[in-house]
Amino acid sequence: MRAQVRYRHYSLRTEEVYVRWVRSFVRFHDLRHPLEMAQPEIEAFLGWLATERNVAPSTHRQALSALLFLYQKVLNTPVPWMNDIGRPQASRRLPVVLSPDEVARVLGVLDEMQRNASAKAPAHSAHGLFGRLLYGTGLRLMEGLRLRVKDIDFEQRAIIVREGKGAHDRLVMLPEALEKPLRAHLALAHTLWQTDRAAGAAAVQMPHALERKYPRAGLSWSWFWVFPASVPSQDPRGAGTRRHHLHDQAFQRAFRNALAQAEVNKPASPHTLRHSFATHLLQAGYDIRTVQELLGHADVSTTMIYTHVLRLGGGAVRSPLDNLAAAAARASHPSQPPRAREPEAVYAPSRLAPPYLALPCLASLVQLARPPSACQATPS
Repeated sequence: MRAQVRYRHYSLRTEEVYVRWVRSFVRFHDLRHPLEMAQPEIEAFLGWLATERNVAPSTHRQALSALLFLYQKVLNTPVPWMNDIGRPQASRRLPVVLSPDEVARVLGVLDEMQRNASAKAPAHSAHGLFGRLLYGTGLRLMEGLRLRVKDIDFEQRAIIVREGKGAHDRLVMLPEALEKPLRAHLALAHTLWQTDRAAGAAAVQMPHALERKYPRAGLSWSWFWVFPASVPSQDPRGAGTRRHHLHDQAFQRAFRNALAQAEVNKPASPHTLRHSFATHLLQAGYDIRTVQELLGHADVSTTMIYTHVLRLGGGAVRSPLDNLAAAAARASHPSQPPRAREPEAVYAPSRLAPPYLALPCLASLVQLARPPSACQATPS
């Protein structure tokens, strides 16, 4: 199973998930060999997941994909009954988005937690800096953890994301507010790298076959992790003990604790910072194609989900209940005649000004194109 997954260059997470589902399938049927089972056994296992375990539709589809991979790619067994197996329909979910104030509170708590843990922590702690990086660039959790020193370009103020989702590279901006704390953090990481070199520690993990092609590249500073783990650990694919990047669960636990201390009552996760990044960019007037490229979405329809958050947010639509309250307030003060609503000017810019108004030349042209106001005297 693992050999076939690695042959197709699937990620380590996919390998772990597929192996776990196949083990659960075999144990559910009392350790029978998969060749002795077929469609009825698969449907019984999936039915148990849906009825007894009450798993989500996405988890249901994940288990089915793992079993189909087992029979089609590993056992090379024809599965003419594949189309007869019921598949749960994907349900559409709106992303959880934090407001700028909530983001600032959570990041502040992350900094405070790290300062309380160690008096030697810099002004922007590792967790606080990493949270700011996710929110300021829109990176996914593992994309940020897997950053190398060579991927940070301070001169161009850019960050290169290597082999993101779908094994694609992309370029994102480096926020100016992160330049100074990131340099300070890299200075601490460089001290840790020097300690490893002096102790003769093993090189960091290298992608694909680069470890054989460039045997000493993993020992260089440029390939070192931007967010290294505090202690070495065992390689998940049996390559010995070496220093890895910060573990994802460590930041996830810190983020959950920060949400509780900041009193943010939303089901947020580190990925919520990515949702907030995209939503706040659209609120600032950036076009959706720019946001799509920064997020690394292959299809703009994936990015369109954030426009639904904008349209349904507070202030986008006025509830009729508010109109009733306003009418009741006017009825309680009959001496004051109701004010007529002023029509919106035809050429007035929308509440979210388009990005081209940031250019002075175009902004002046828009100003000249506006009609004279009603109170302005007409020329004789």
